[in-house]
Amino acid sequence: MKQRIITAVIAAAFFIPFVVYGKLPFALLVYAMATVAMFELLRMKKMSIFSVPGFVGFMTVYILLMPDQWANKLHEATSYSKLEFLVIAALLLLIHSVIVKNQFTFDEIGFVLLSALYVGIGFYYLIETRNAGLEFIIFALLIVWSTDSGAYFIGRKFGKNKLWPEISPNKTVEGFFGGILTAIVITSIMHIIYPFDKPWFILILVTIVSSVFGQLGDLVESAIKRHYDVKDSGKILPGHGGILDRFDSLLFVLPLLNLLHFVS
Repeated sequence: MKQRIITAVIAAAFFIPFVVYGKLPFALLVYAMATVAMFELLRMKKMSIFSVPGFVGFMTVYILLMPDQWANKLHEATSYSKLEFLVIAALLLLIHSVIVKNQFTFDEIGFVLLSALYVGIGFYYLIETRNAGLEFIIFALLIVWSTDSGAYFIGRKFGKNKLWPEISPNKTVEGFFGGILTAIVITSIMHIIYPFDKPWFILILVTIVSSVFGQLGDLVESAIKRHYDVKDSGKILPGHGGILDRFDSLLFVLPLLNLLHFVS
């Protein structure tokens, strides 16, 4: 616990100034985090980053990560959209599987492409949500952090019923609802201090759905780790694990907020 707290404080002290300032420094930081996250996924699969699939995977992530302003310039220069680059990546990987005589399999092609989508789209929305306004990224971070803290402490104190033992044996039903309740309280306080241009009941509804999705994002990453028999996605954050371990919930919450058109 002590190590987790120390790491969290140091990481927050480093991360928050980038969030507040935004712009190019924040985008570059997100690119760096996405690079680590993609590396963590490839390592789970025991795939080398110094390979054709590794190269294609990283390039796909970098293109998907591009903020709209950058993507528009790329489209003007090449006439290709992000979707078309994704198609090119799929074709390259399929051709590579033939060249290496199926030593790189169809299943591995799917893994590389889905990993690139998972990381690229999630972190893309981290950049775009910050570009939409500081209040939106703070809102998302508060939901994730308060849900995580509430689920942990309430689960430890009152948890008796396992939520999904096959995926994450330590999570409880009590912690699940405790996380949602904590998120509601924290976002309500934020709304009092810094009112959103949204009705209160809409804010609460979005908070509940986002809290649920955040916990699902956590479970998804737990399922991936369990499938590949790893405890943590990485070791870059002592006491917490890797980048995916810390951003798994956010990678679900941020696309959701944008798909709900809450971020504008």
